[in-house]
Formats: sequence, C-alpha cells, structure tokens
Amino acid sequence: RVVLVENIPDDIAFLEHGTPHVPLSVGLNDLLDRAVRVVEIVSPLWLLNASDYESSFQPAARQGRALLSRLHGLKSKGVQLKISSGIIDSTELAVLEQKKSAEVHYVNMTALTKGHLLSSFWVVDKRHFYIGSASMDWRSLATRKELGVLVYDCSCLALDIHRVFSLYWGLRFRDFIPSFWSKRLFALFNRDEPLELTLNSTRAQAYVSTSPDAFIPKHRSNDLEAISRVIQDAQRFIYISIIDYLPLLSRSARRSVPRYWSRIDSLIREALILRKVQVRLLVSCWEKTEALSFNFLWSLRSLCMEQANCSLEAKFFNSRVLRDGTSQGINYNRFMVTDRSIYLGNLDWLGNEFIFNAGVGLVISQPEGVEERNATVVEQLRAAFERDWFSNYTRPLQANELPNKHQIS
Repeated sequence: RVVLVENIPDDIAFLEHGTPHVPLSVGLNDLLDRAVRVVEIVSPLWLLNASDYESSFQPAARQGRALLSRLHGLKSKGVQLKISSGIIDSTELAVLEQKKSAEVHYVNMTALTKGHLLSSFWVVDKRHFYIGSASMDWRSLATRKELGVLVYDCSCLALDIHRVFSLYWGLRFRDFIPSFWSKRLFALFNRDEPLELTLNSTRAQAYVSTSPDAFIPKHRSNDLEAISRVIQDAQRFIYISIIDYLPLLSRSARRSVPRYWSRIDSLIREALILRKVQVRLLVSCWEKTEALSFNFLWSLRSLCMEQANCSLEAKFFNSRVLRDGTSQGINYNRFMVTDRSIYLGNLDWLGNEFIFNAGVGLVISQPEGVEERNATVVEQLRAAFERDWFSNYTRPLQANELPNKHQIS
C-alpha cells in the first residue's frame, strides 16, 4: 500500500482542484506507531525543536517538538533508533546520543565526495518506509510545502532502501570510498529489473535509485538513469515539480568555470521536439533562485515557437516574503509524474547535486487503462501537481518577457 503525504502550510489554501492527502506529521507518527524493532532515519537537517518565539507565531511548529519527543520515547518501548547523518551541528542529535535514545553515525561527505548528505527517508522494521522532500526540521512540518510517500507492508522494497541506509551507516569514520562494496549492499532491483508488485490493488513496478556515482554498489541504478528512463518512457505528458532547475555544473575537480550540464535538459528537448510530449515545469521562486534559471526555462519554451504539437509551459510557485526578509511557504516538492510513472527524489535538478551530493529516489510505474485510476499513485501525484499548477500561487513564464526573481512576487 502506498500513501501520499504532504505538509501544506496553514495559510496556503487550494480552493479548486483540491486533493487532500495524509498530513506529513500524521504519516510519520503512524510509522512510529507501527515500529516494533528498529527505526532507521536519514535526514539532511535536525531541527525539530522550534524556539519559543517561532512557536508563538507558528502553532504548527509544535508538531516538530512532539515528533522529537516520540523519537526519544522509542527506547522505552524497546525500539532501536538508528540515525545516519552528514557532519552537521545539531544539538538534537547530540542529546539523542547523550541520552542513549539513538545511535548516530556521521558521514564525512566533504572528505568522500566534497558534497553533502541530502537523502531523506525512514525505514521501519525493514517493512515500511517513507521517502520525500521533508527534513527533520520543524519548518517541514509547519511552514514549508513538502511531499512524500509512505509505503506499507512492502518488505522487498523496504529491504532495498535499508541497504542504502546500511551503506551510509558503514561509512562512519571513513575518509575514503571503499574500492568495493559488500554484497549485502548490492541493489535488489533497478531500472532494468524492477520489483513487480501490487500497490493499492493495482499492478506496479518499482525500484530505488541513489546518487552520487561514487556511492553506487553493484546493480543499483543512479538517479540520472532513473530520471532518464521515466522521461524516455513518457508518451503523453511529463509534469515536473522542483525547487530549482539549472543545467549547469559550477565546479568540478578539473574546472572552476561553470559549464553546461545537459543530462536532463537534453532529454526534455528530445521529448518535446522528437516525441511531441507535453511538458510542464513548476519551479519555486525565492531569494536563492539563480537568475540563469529563467534563461534556461525560456530556452526550452522557445523550442516550441511555431512548432506544431509542441508544448512546454513553465510556472513559478510564489513563496511569501516576511518582514524580516525570510521566505515561507516555499514549494519544496521534488518529483516528476508522467502518464506511466513517478520519480520522487531528494535532489534539486542542478548538475552539482547529482555529481557531489548523496540522495535517494523512488520510481513507481503503473499501467494505464486500469479501472480505478484514482487508486494509483501515478494518478494521485498527477492530481496533486495539477492542483498546484492551476492554483493562485503560481505565475507563468510570460511569452514577451524574461522576469527576474524580484518581479515574481
């Protein structure tokens, strides 16, 4: 069984195309209710405990405190809590270790890949798991728009993502990448041999992908291979919801000058021109948005000028800027949905993300033509995308202007 979970900030209201899903905090607490032996968590951030000031004007921030309290309480129930983290300054992780509420392994990503550990997932008893955009951050449960999936009673796929956790777990104290990986870390499924299963009473195929290439044991598909397959298999539409879209590689071991990174960009161009697939890109616009993102989106848009049956649309999801200059209500979704498949990941669509940073993706494919399409995760994610796309919180890329990020307000 697969369930979409979302965090929609209180002051974002979707009047039309409403598709209510399980609240993220409810879904995560449900996983803790089901835990019997062990809970394994990977998160880029640990900041569940909001300050009193933050809680005073964001009542939903209390959900982070409540979740942290439940994690501390697992020990009294005989449930082991294991956390894999990058080297971050987190008082909460230190307290969890100090009180022996959790065992924490830190991965020195700077030494290993010069990147960051950006994976975000839970595995419970090698039977249930969560993967999505949310970090263990109170803002992910309060002020940010997040989306993920819970998969229940799927030990085959849960065991595979547990192997990703085990890879991180085994990198503790390492300042080099092993020359070979243990067979216990080999992938069970990949894009060429996915898991055949039944999800929500519908036939499906699924597998887990990871980044970067340095962290790929035998049989594991990387995120770029997964994204490529999903785009290439699309026949009618490709809907993409991401924070940033910038096909540039800004640094590498040999180059300091940015260069064009075509891996995803060229696939979208092929889908548009050669296969006439409809493409929609929903990108967040906030203070960290690179100005060049607009240029690349306009470049894609211009491909379809005076081209029959060529359709690329781009919109920007507006965040709210507070008096202190910070942004809230940012659309942190990182997913793609087509007429056949979904790809849900942890990384932004920037060259550096896939080259240097550690992330995890989930691909689920379900056939068209089933009687109850609304039961499939493909159709549910499509409905969530269209709800966002047609909402009052988006602005299209205009045909006669190239807006800068300060105009998107």
